[in-house]
Amino acid sequence: MDVTPRSRAETFLLATTLIWGGTFVAMKIGLTGMSAMMLIALRFTIAAFVFLLFLSRKIFPISQTAAKKGALLGVILFLGFVAQTTGLYYTSASKSSFITSMMVVFAPFLQVVLERRPPTVGNLLGVLIICVGLWFLTSPAGSEMNVGDVLTLVCSILFGLYIVYLDIISKEIGAFQLTFLQVATCALLAWTVIGVVETPTFEFSLSSLAALGYLTVFATLLTTTIQTAYQKDTTPTRAAIIFTIEPVFACIFAFLVLGENIGGWGFLGGTLIISGVLLSELSDSLPGLSRPAYARVERPE
Repeated sequence: MDVTPRSRAETFLLATTLIWGGTFVAMKIGLTGMSAMMLIALRFTIAAFVFLLFLSRKIFPISQTAAKKGALLGVILFLGFVAQTTGLYYTSASKSSFITSMMVVFAPFLQVVLERRPPTVGNLLGVLIICVGLWFLTSPAGSEMNVGDVLTLVCSILFGLYIVYLDIISKEIGAFQLTFLQVATCALLAWTVIGVVETPTFEFSLSSLAALGYLTVFATLLTTTIQTAYQKDTTPTRAAIIFTIEPVFACIFAFLVLGENIGGWGFLGGTLIISGVLLSELSDSLPGLSRPAYARVERPE
Protein backbone atom coordinates (compact mmCIF):
# COMPACT_ATOMS: atom_id res chain seq x y z
CA MET A 1 0.00 0.00 0.00
CA ASP A 2 1.33 3.41 -1.01
CA VAL A 3 1.76 5.89 1.81
CA THR A 4 0.25 9.21 0.80
CA PRO A 5 1.22 12.52 2.38
CA ARG A 6 -2.25 12.67 3.97
CA SER A 7 -2.11 9.16 5.46
CA ARG A 8 1.40 9.80 6.79
CA ALA A 9 0.27 13.10 8.31
CA GLU A 10 -2.78 11.55 9.94
CA THR A 11 -0.70 8.71 11.42
CA PHE A 12 1.62 11.26 13.02
CA LEU A 13 -1.33 13.32 14.25
CA LEU A 14 -2.82 10.20 15.86
CA ALA A 15 0.50 9.59 17.67
CA THR A 16 0.40 13.23 18.76
CA THR A 17 -3.10 12.72 20.13
CA LEU A 18 -1.91 9.73 22.18
CA ILE A 19 0.88 11.83 23.70
CA TRP A 20 -1.55 14.67 24.40
CA GLY A 21 -3.75 12.21 26.25
CA GLY A 22 -0.91 11.69 28.72
CA THR A 23 -0.29 15.40 29.27
CA PHE A 24 -3.32 15.83 31.54
CA VAL A 25 -1.93 13.25 33.95
CA ALA A 26 1.59 14.68 33.65
CA MET A 27 0.37 18.22 34.40
CA LYS A 28 -1.70 17.00 37.32
CA ILE A 29 1.40 15.31 38.77
CA GLY A 30 3.63 18.30 37.98
CA LEU A 31 1.27 20.71 39.74
CA THR A 32 1.76 18.83 43.02
CA GLY A 33 5.31 20.21 43.16
CA MET A 34 5.18 23.33 40.99
CA SER A 35 3.00 26.39 40.61
CA ALA A 36 1.14 26.67 37.31
CA MET A 37 3.20 29.47 35.73
CA MET A 38 6.46 27.89 36.91
CA LEU A 39 5.47 24.65 35.18
CA ILE A 40 4.69 26.52 31.96
CA ALA A 41 7.87 28.62 32.16
CA LEU A 42 10.18 25.64 32.71
CA ARG A 43 8.40 23.51 30.11
CA PHE A 44 8.78 26.01 27.29
CA THR A 45 12.17 27.39 28.33
CA ILE A 46 13.78 23.94 28.23
CA ALA A 47 12.09 23.26 24.90
CA ALA A 48 13.38 26.54 23.43
CA PHE A 49 16.96 25.82 24.54
CA VAL A 50 16.83 22.32 23.05
CA PHE A 51 15.76 23.83 19.73
CA LEU A 52 18.60 26.36 19.86
CA LEU A 53 21.12 23.65 20.75
CA PHE A 54 20.26 21.15 18.03
CA LEU A 55 18.31 23.00 15.34
CA SER A 56 19.69 26.54 15.19
CA ARG A 57 20.66 26.19 11.51
CA LYS A 58 17.06 25.36 10.63
CA ILE A 59 15.71 28.22 12.71
CA PHE A 60 17.87 31.19 11.70
CA PRO A 61 17.70 33.64 10.05
CA ILE A 62 14.17 34.65 11.05
CA SER A 63 12.37 37.21 8.92
CA GLN A 64 10.33 39.98 10.51
CA THR A 65 7.15 38.54 9.02
CA ALA A 66 7.87 35.06 10.39
CA ALA A 67 8.68 36.50 13.81
CA LYS A 68 5.37 38.37 13.98
CA LYS A 69 3.26 35.42 12.85
CA GLY A 70 5.11 32.92 15.04
CA ALA A 71 4.77 35.23 18.03
CA LEU A 72 1.03 35.58 17.40
CA LEU A 73 0.63 31.80 17.47
CA GLY A 74 2.78 31.69 20.59
CA VAL A 75 0.59 34.21 22.41
CA ILE A 76 -2.56 32.22 21.63
CA LEU A 77 -0.84 28.99 22.68
CA PHE A 78 0.44 30.57 25.91
CA LEU A 79 -2.98 31.88 26.94
CA GLY A 80 -4.50 28.48 26.21
CA PHE A 81 -1.95 26.67 28.35
CA VAL A 82 -2.34 29.15 31.21
CA ALA A 83 -6.10 28.55 31.27
CA GLN A 84 -5.70 24.78 30.98
CA THR A 85 -2.88 24.39 33.52
CA THR A 86 -4.54 26.65 36.10
CA GLY A 87 -7.84 24.85 35.54
CA LEU A 88 -6.22 21.53 36.43
CA TYR A 89 -5.77 22.79 39.99
CA TYR A 90 -9.53 22.62 40.40
CA THR A 91 -10.77 19.87 38.07
CA SER A 92 -9.82 16.31 37.22
CA ALA A 93 -7.58 15.23 34.35
CA SER A 94 -10.48 13.32 32.80
CA LYS A 95 -12.91 16.26 32.84
CA SER A 96 -10.22 18.62 31.60
CA SER A 97 -9.54 16.39 28.60
CA PHE A 98 -13.20 16.17 27.56
CA ILE A 99 -13.75 19.93 27.87
CA THR A 100 -10.50 20.68 26.02
CA SER A 101 -11.65 18.44 23.16
CA MET A 102 -14.39 20.99 22.45
CA MET A 103 -11.69 23.10 20.74
CA VAL A 104 -12.42 21.28 17.50
CA VAL A 105 -16.00 22.56 17.56
CA PHE A 106 -14.96 26.13 18.30
CA ALA A 107 -12.47 26.00 15.39
CA PRO A 108 -15.09 25.94 12.58
CA PHE A 109 -17.15 28.60 14.36
CA LEU A 110 -14.07 30.81 14.52
CA GLN A 111 -13.56 30.18 10.81
CA VAL A 112 -17.13 31.40 10.37
CA VAL A 113 -16.22 34.66 12.10
CA LEU A 114 -13.03 35.13 10.11
CA GLU A 115 -14.48 34.13 6.73
CA ARG A 116 -18.06 35.35 7.28
CA ARG A 117 -19.51 31.92 6.50
CA PRO A 118 -22.63 30.75 8.36
CA PRO A 119 -22.41 27.53 10.40
CA THR A 120 -24.09 24.40 9.05
CA VAL A 121 -27.13 22.77 10.59
CA GLY A 122 -24.79 19.96 11.69
CA ASN A 123 -22.50 22.44 13.46
CA LEU A 124 -25.39 23.80 15.51
CA LEU A 125 -26.78 20.34 16.26
CA GLY A 126 -23.31 19.22 17.36
CA VAL A 127 -23.03 22.16 19.74
CA LEU A 128 -26.44 21.35 21.22
CA ILE A 129 -25.37 17.74 21.89
CA ILE A 130 -22.08 18.96 23.39
CA CYS A 131 -23.94 21.31 25.74
CA VAL A 132 -26.05 18.39 26.98
CA GLY A 133 -22.88 16.31 27.38
CA LEU A 134 -21.14 19.11 29.28
CA TRP A 135 -24.11 19.30 31.66
CA PHE A 136 -23.90 15.57 32.40
CA LEU A 137 -20.12 15.76 32.79
CA THR A 138 -20.34 18.64 35.27
CA SER A 139 -23.78 18.05 36.82
CA PRO A 140 -24.33 17.60 40.55
CA ALA A 141 -25.01 13.93 39.86
CA GLY A 142 -21.49 13.64 38.53
CA SER A 143 -19.01 16.35 39.49
CA GLU A 144 -20.25 19.91 39.81
CA MET A 145 -19.14 22.66 37.44
CA ASN A 146 -16.24 24.52 39.04
CA VAL A 147 -13.78 27.29 38.21
CA GLY A 148 -11.39 24.73 36.75
CA ASP A 149 -14.03 23.60 34.26
CA VAL A 150 -14.70 27.23 33.24
CA LEU A 151 -10.98 27.92 32.74
CA THR A 152 -10.67 24.76 30.67
CA LEU A 153 -13.62 25.89 28.55
CA VAL A 154 -11.75 29.16 27.89
CA CYS A 155 -8.71 27.07 27.01
CA SER A 156 -10.70 25.10 24.43
CA ILE A 157 -11.81 28.35 22.72
CA LEU A 158 -8.21 29.57 22.55
CA PHE A 159 -6.97 26.24 21.21
CA GLY A 160 -9.72 26.36 18.58
CA LEU A 161 -8.41 29.75 17.50
CA TYR A 162 -4.90 28.27 17.48
CA ILE A 163 -5.97 25.48 15.10
CA VAL A 164 -7.44 28.01 12.65
CA TYR A 165 -4.38 30.26 12.57
CA LEU A 166 -1.95 27.33 12.50
CA ASP A 167 -3.65 26.02 9.37
CA ILE A 168 -3.00 29.39 7.71
CA ILE A 169 0.47 30.22 9.00
CA SER A 170 2.08 26.75 8.79
CA LYS A 171 1.84 26.91 4.98
CA GLU A 172 4.07 30.00 4.96
CA ILE A 173 6.80 29.25 7.54
CA GLY A 174 9.09 26.24 8.07
CA ALA A 175 8.03 23.78 10.78
CA PHE A 176 11.15 24.03 12.97
CA GLN A 177 11.29 27.81 12.78
CA LEU A 178 7.59 28.20 13.54
CA THR A 179 7.74 25.71 16.42
CA PHE A 180 10.72 27.52 17.97
CA LEU A 181 8.97 30.89 17.69
CA GLN A 182 5.92 29.48 19.47
CA VAL A 183 7.77 27.86 22.38
CA ALA A 184 10.14 30.83 22.78
CA THR A 185 7.17 33.21 22.94
CA CYS A 186 5.47 31.04 25.56
CA ALA A 187 8.66 30.91 27.64
CA LEU A 188 9.21 34.67 27.42
CA LEU A 189 5.63 35.48 28.38
CA ALA A 190 5.67 33.03 31.29
CA TRP A 191 8.83 34.50 32.85
CA THR A 192 7.49 38.03 32.26
CA VAL A 193 4.28 37.54 34.24
CA ILE A 194 5.26 34.80 36.72
CA GLY A 195 5.99 37.13 39.63
CA VAL A 196 2.81 39.11 39.04
CA VAL A 197 0.23 36.33 38.82
CA GLU A 198 1.58 33.89 41.43
CA THR A 199 4.20 33.13 44.05
CA PRO A 200 6.51 30.78 42.10
CA THR A 201 7.11 27.40 43.73
CA PHE A 202 9.18 24.35 42.77
CA GLU A 203 9.63 21.32 45.01
CA PHE A 204 12.23 18.84 43.80
CA SER A 205 10.97 15.28 43.40
CA LEU A 206 11.37 12.47 40.90
CA SER A 207 7.69 12.62 39.98
CA SER A 208 7.88 16.37 39.29
CA LEU A 209 10.98 15.94 37.15
CA ALA A 210 9.42 13.03 35.26
CA ALA A 211 6.28 15.06 34.59
CA LEU A 212 8.33 18.05 33.45
CA GLY A 213 10.43 15.82 31.19
CA TYR A 214 7.34 14.29 29.58
CA LEU A 215 5.70 17.69 29.06
CA THR A 216 8.87 19.21 27.61
CA VAL A 217 10.25 16.46 25.37
CA PHE A 218 7.12 14.66 24.23
CA ALA A 219 4.20 17.03 24.72
CA THR A 220 6.02 20.21 23.62
CA LEU A 221 9.02 19.52 21.40
CA LEU A 222 7.76 16.42 19.64
CA THR A 223 4.03 17.11 19.32
CA THR A 224 4.32 20.80 18.37
CA THR A 225 6.85 19.93 15.68
CA ILE A 226 4.65 17.10 14.34
CA GLN A 227 1.49 19.20 14.33
CA THR A 228 3.23 22.15 12.70
CA ALA A 229 4.88 19.96 10.06
CA TYR A 230 2.03 17.60 9.19
CA GLN A 231 -1.32 19.27 9.89
CA LYS A 232 -1.02 21.16 6.60
CA ASP A 233 -1.03 17.82 4.68
CA THR A 234 -4.58 17.04 5.78
CA THR A 235 -7.69 19.13 6.23
CA PRO A 236 -8.57 20.97 9.47
CA THR A 237 -11.72 18.83 9.68
CA ARG A 238 -9.90 15.50 9.40
CA ALA A 239 -7.27 16.71 11.89
CA ALA A 240 -10.03 17.77 14.29
CA ILE A 241 -11.67 14.33 14.07
CA ILE A 242 -8.36 12.67 15.00
CA PHE A 243 -7.98 15.07 17.93
CA THR A 244 -11.36 13.95 19.34
CA ILE A 245 -9.73 10.69 20.44
CA GLU A 246 -7.53 12.57 22.93
CA PRO A 247 -9.95 12.47 25.90
CA VAL A 248 -10.32 8.70 25.47
CA PHE A 249 -6.56 8.29 25.87
CA ALA A 250 -6.60 10.80 28.74
CA CYS A 251 -9.29 8.89 30.65
CA ILE A 252 -7.36 5.64 30.26
CA PHE A 253 -4.14 7.22 31.54
CA ALA A 254 -5.97 9.02 34.37
CA PHE A 255 -7.58 5.76 35.48
CA LEU A 256 -4.33 3.75 35.29
CA VAL A 257 -2.03 6.36 36.88
CA LEU A 258 -4.25 8.53 39.11
CA GLY A 259 -7.12 6.14 39.79
CA GLU A 260 -9.66 8.67 38.49
CA ASN A 261 -13.17 7.48 37.71
CA ILE A 262 -15.63 9.92 36.15
CA GLY A 263 -18.60 7.68 36.94
CA GLY A 264 -21.63 6.75 34.87
CA TRP A 265 -22.97 10.29 34.36
CA GLY A 266 -19.50 11.56 33.52
CA PHE A 267 -19.03 8.74 31.02
CA LEU A 268 -22.37 9.61 29.40
CA GLY A 269 -21.41 13.29 29.27
CA GLY A 270 -18.02 12.52 27.75
CA THR A 271 -19.59 10.25 25.14
CA LEU A 272 -22.08 12.97 24.18
CA ILE A 273 -19.29 15.55 23.89
CA ILE A 274 -17.29 13.34 21.53
CA SER A 275 -20.45 12.49 19.57
CA GLY A 276 -21.31 16.17 19.20
CA VAL A 277 -17.79 17.00 18.07
CA LEU A 278 -17.85 14.24 15.45
CA LEU A 279 -21.31 15.25 14.22
CA SER A 280 -20.20 18.85 13.82
CA GLU A 281 -17.00 17.92 12.02
CA LEU A 282 -18.64 15.37 9.70
CA SER A 283 -21.69 17.50 8.93
CA ASP A 284 -20.27 18.69 5.60
CA SER A 285 -20.66 15.18 4.19
CA LEU A 286 -24.01 14.32 5.81
CA PRO A 287 -27.21 14.94 3.78
CA GLY A 288 -29.42 17.60 5.30
CA LEU A 289 -26.81 18.69 7.83
CA SER A 290 -24.38 20.38 5.47
CA ARG A 291 -26.69 23.23 4.49
CA PRO A 292 -26.12 26.66 6.06
CA ALA A 293 -28.11 27.32 9.21
CA TYR A 294 -28.98 30.79 7.94
CA ALA A 295 -28.35 32.97 4.92
CA ARG A 296 -24.93 34.53 4.59
CA VAL A 297 -24.93 38.24 5.31
CA GLU A 298 -22.42 40.34 3.41
CA ARG A 299 -20.86 43.34 5.08
CA PRO A 300 -21.50 46.66 3.35
CA GLU A 301 -18.43 47.96 1.56
